[in-house]
Amino acid sequence: MDYKLIYKYFKQTATYKIATGILADLYVFIETIGNIAYNGFHTCKFIIKGDINFKEVIEQCYRFGITSLPITLSIVGMTSVIVASQVASEMVKQGGSNFVGLLMTMLIVREVSAVMSGFAIISMIGSSLASEIATMKVTSQIDAMKVLNIDPIRYLFVPRILAGTMMMPIIVVIAGIVGVLAGAVTAHLSADLGYRAFFDSAWLGVYMKDLGVSLLKALAFGATIALVSCSTGYEATGGAKGVGIATTKAVVWSFVAIVIWDMVFAMVFFF
Repeated sequence: MDYKLIYKYFKQTATYKIATGILADLYVFIETIGNIAYNGFHTCKFIIKGDINFKEVIEQCYRFGITSLPITLSIVGMTSVIVASQVASEMVKQGGSNFVGLLMTMLIVREVSAVMSGFAIISMIGSSLASEIATMKVTSQIDAMKVLNIDPIRYLFVPRILAGTMMMPIIVVIAGIVGVLAGAVTAHLSADLGYRAFFDSAWLGVYMKDLGVSLLKALAFGATIALVSCSTGYEATGGAKGVGIATTKAVVWSFVAIVIWDMVFAMVFFF
């Protein structure tokens, strides 16, 4: 039996192509996870040692917190309006008007403010970080840093990750306030629910635990988005095409990471 001939024909089959594609994707997955973990470890070392460029941190904080705030508040506010317009009227019809504010506030504090803010930051800031660092990589600017004995992790990663970690909780708090107010206004207009009834109900089911978990979630989201975006950009190769691939990977991987973090927090604190 000619095994070489059999293998030659097997390589032309769809089964072989699917199997090799899955293995290639698995290799990329493991490699990406390893690179993110490696970069995160080295970033933590610089932060622990206090080797931080505070001027750059402030600039990145402005980038994270100020430039992204309008789109973040718009997304969270519109999400709150959409949910409240469909939920409030039905709950009032069923005699549940005393629970509209509780339900809306709990939903916004626990999930909407953090998750939707994270998605907005990924779309606007995460993609920007990835494309910026990927462009530096493919144009050999990072290689020039190494020649000048400048550590790219310290110069590029540390300020961005610190900025994401510090600014994300602030963004989530502001987004939560806007979301609750938007829900109250929508419930009043769509179901004629009084503002006092809404906010009296809101205080019944929202505890400090909910606020604390939301802030912890925001810290994890901010650090993860910055780390994933910087890491995917840092591993870019192949010119302009590589920049596009790195940007796409940053967005996709950040979305996946946010959902995984959200599930972990839900299982740990609310299951």
